[in-house]
Amino acid sequence: MQWKRIVEDYLSFTRKDRIGILVLILLMIIVIFLPKFLGNTGRPSPTTNDSAWIATMKRLEQKEPGNNHQEYNDDGNYTTQYERPKYPGYEQPKGELFYFDPNSLSTTGWEKLGIRDKTIHTIQNYLSKGGRFKKPEDLQKIYGLHANEYERLVPFVKIEPVGETNTYNEFNDNKIPHENKPIKNYPSRFVVIDINSADTTAYIALPGIGSKLAARIVNFRDKLGGFYSIAQVGETFGLPDSTFQKIKPYLKMENFSIKKVNINTATLDELKAHPYIKWVLAKPIIAYRNEHGPFSKPEDIKRVVAVTDEVYKKLAPYLTTQ
Repeated sequence: MQWKRIVEDYLSFTRKDRIGILVLILLMIIVIFLPKFLGNTGRPSPTTNDSAWIATMKRLEQKEPGNNHQEYNDDGNYTTQYERPKYPGYEQPKGELFYFDPNSLSTTGWEKLGIRDKTIHTIQNYLSKGGRFKKPEDLQKIYGLHANEYERLVPFVKIEPVGETNTYNEFNDNKIPHENKPIKNYPSRFVVIDINSADTTAYIALPGIGSKLAARIVNFRDKLGGFYSIAQVGETFGLPDSTFQKIKPYLKMENFSIKKVNINTATLDELKAHPYIKWVLAKPIIAYRNEHGPFSKPEDIKRVVAVTDEVYKKLAPYLTTQ
């Protein structure tokens, strides 16, 4: 009985003891499970990170179909597959276009085409080590020559058969001889036309010009009253600059006949029909004329606020006051 009482006294707990034990157990549970809970919610699981990383790497490794080319490096050897970069804001290089043989064209000729010095160096290096362009399409294998440059040049590539020592380079009837090599007379399959007297049939015969573009060029010329510059042909609506560059070597201007607009007698409809005047200038010109009287000379039209120096420069050949 005495031992029983001792055991009961030893194992009995007061209300305070029981509360303390419960609090202690609770703290132990919190200490054990809280880090795991916070770890899962605080950052993404390793699996998620791995999946995202793998997906990103796969996207970087993918290459667009059609952009892979073998390239010639400076040593004249093929490099591995190369993805030609795209340049959204890339400006087409300025340069003259003429027929040329890439196997014999001089450095001066490449520069005249608008090719960068570094790319010219690559081409010359390739040729000096025994390389040769067998067909126009081989030009796109040159490292550093962008896709838009290739598309601009390829219509003018004329590769001489093996064994020929002559070169032909044409731009507006100017010949660029290669070092120590005579020029060969190479017949052109396109006829040079006068931009002011040529009809739609003559324009259709030019490279890249169909019946629709030919009609637009002639119609634009008629509305202007004639061209005073070959560059005006390139302003034709719907005519791509690349196509204009192709036909430019075959354009000349011998018939300089301009139909002028009398700014003192022309009606509103007559003024706005001119491509360089239109409604935006026709109305202010009429308003100024009604308020201040006739223009004494064509330059007086610059007094109209809407007519800037740039606009007047384009308009001047078409204006008269008599």
